[in-house]
Amino acid sequence: MLSLLHIENIAVIFQADIAFEPGFNVLTGETGAGKSIVIDSIGAVIGARTSRDLIRTGAKSARVSAVFQQLPALPWFDQQDIHPDENGQLLVERSIQPDGKTACRVNGRPILVSQLRELGQQLLNIHGQHDGQQLLDEEQHLLYLDSFGRTEPLLTAYREKYAKLTDIRRQMHALQMDEAEKARRMDTLRYQIQELQRAKLRPGEEEELTSRRNLLRNGEKFMSAVSEADFCLSGDDSTSGALALLRQAQSALEPIRRLDDSFEELYQRLEAVYSEVYDLAYTVQDKRDAFDFSPQELDEVEGRLDQLYRLKKKYGDSVEEMLDYLERCRKELDEIQFSSDTIARLERDLSKAMEEVRRRGEALSRARREAAKALEERIQTELAQLDMPKVRFQVEFRPKAGEYAMDETGLDEVQFLMSANVGEDLKPIQKIASGGELARIMLALKNVLAENDHVGSLVFDEVDTGVSGRAAQKVAEKLAGVARTKQVLCVTHLPQLAAMADVHFSVEKGERKGRTFTEVERLSRERRMEELARLTSGERITGATLEAAGELLDSAERFKRALTQQK
Repeated sequence: MLSLLHIENIAVIFQADIAFEPGFNVLTGETGAGKSIVIDSIGAVIGARTSRDLIRTGAKSARVSAVFQQLPALPWFDQQDIHPDENGQLLVERSIQPDGKTACRVNGRPILVSQLRELGQQLLNIHGQHDGQQLLDEEQHLLYLDSFGRTEPLLTAYREKYAKLTDIRRQMHALQMDEAEKARRMDTLRYQIQELQRAKLRPGEEEELTSRRNLLRNGEKFMSAVSEADFCLSGDDSTSGALALLRQAQSALEPIRRLDDSFEELYQRLEAVYSEVYDLAYTVQDKRDAFDFSPQELDEVEGRLDQLYRLKKKYGDSVEEMLDYLERCRKELDEIQFSSDTIARLERDLSKAMEEVRRRGEALSRARREAAKALEERIQTELAQLDMPKVRFQVEFRPKAGEYAMDETGLDEVQFLMSANVGEDLKPIQKIASGGELARIMLALKNVLAENDHVGSLVFDEVDTGVSGRAAQKVAEKLAGVARTKQVLCVTHLPQLAAMADVHFSVEKGERKGRTFTEVERLSRERRMEELARLTSGERITGATLEAAGELLDSAERFKRALTQQK
């Protein structure tokens, strides 16, 4: 769970520390006070996209850190070799710089944003106030169903076979051309093959030619340097070189070499040096004698490199790539020349691949239909608890459109249907659901999906939009029930939800020294009553509204005690 959130220089928040507790945590405040900034900060620390616009005006950088504890053994820990400390705590930090760059750390270890995002998905889920709109997107329905039914392994197996099928279709399409187009393509391929074959390309040739060209271009410098080195080592008729001088040194030591071991050692070292220099001298002479500085050879090398350059512009960035291209051209030409045989083979492969894809797709469809029945029952139960007992929910299946009735997602088109009132036909959710109904259906769906994962903390950002009255009370009771098994953080404007919280934070905005500041305060019972009275009746707080707020808190406590006893 998320136990501590530290925010520094994020928007209007100069500095804030929020100590969350297990169970149901609620944040309330006036519109624009900064509640969404808290949610944005939580999103940032678990790897969500950020912007330099988040940095408080005048600040050099922004920073968010979070402490998580009571964590399960997540696969991410072993994958990255980063684990909670001896107290079971995990410190996650993220800083944002003015240039938009960010730095991420987990328990002091630097990590990439992508790694942080992967970790964040296992630590915490954020459900935004606009998530309900996702229900209007029919493409999302299949994703929700697969997530609930845990059909990912079947979907992965299906996609592997579907990719093979798609590749076969692509090959067949490339071969199924008319005769005129086929003739044109064969002429092009033959020309390219002949041009590349005439070039007699050889791997590594370009590097060898480039090296040789550099040598030939600097021929005079080369000869001068090598000749000087030869003179220094071997000398000439009038001047002794290093070899002769070393030999003279040996001769000087010859009479005394046996008088003392040290002189013998010195003599042997000179012998070794002489042998090495002797080899060097003759190597230098060989280099000098072997070098043939020919302007004609330089022209030939330049011409060959120019030919390779022109070929590279058409066929690849290197000799190796051009050779690969040549092989592909030969293969394609053979395929076109013998396209009838190839197409016949591909048709047999297509039939087998289609059969395999169909088999995998049908297995996936069966799993989805089973999951759909369970999802319908779970959603119906959840909706009844959210004061929508008359609503009917159903998952509709339709076959895919198109020639093959399939795509990379499978054989099924899935759509969520509902009937809001008794006697009405089931219709697509996007056509009949109101804003409040969407919010509750989405809450039901999120709660059901959350049961299938190990994420310990759920964040709800004004998911109660459009909900009021009795429905609001049911939403509050539902979140309180979820909070018995998972940590729940909720931003709300509804007094029913705020009263149900185990911990209540107030987000307030004010001014000091000409700057806007947002502060987060944990509320006592007395301050909670004042906040609930404000949520209920606005700024005009009376004794009656305070009394009603107290009754609302007492009622919430009784409900939560009953929940605990049920457990």
